[in-house]
Amino acid sequence: MRKGFILVVATLPLLAGGCLAKAAVDVVTLPVKAVGQTADWATTSQDEADRNAGRKLRKQEAREGRERKKHEEACRKDPDNCGPYQGYRAGDPEGDKD
Repeated sequence: MRKGFILVVATLPLLAGGCLAKAAVDVVTLPVKAVGQTADWATTSQDEADRNAGRKLRKQEAREGRERKKHEEACRKDPDNCGPYQGYRAGDPEGDKD
């Protein structure tokens, strides 16, 4: 029994050493991981930029649709004073004031 106890006690530092080594590696790599995560949060990926551009274009197209619908309703009510649509156009850099 005494030999078994000594064997168990002798192997404990080896087992704990692996845990300590992993903890030391985690502590050392933590600042690198934090900087990498901060860089990811601070920059916009191409996928995010494409998604944002698509969202902006859909909003512009919805706005143009609403304004065209108002123009058509006004033309139905008063066809004598109705000309071609001159309102907002989606994707037009000159007409985009937002």
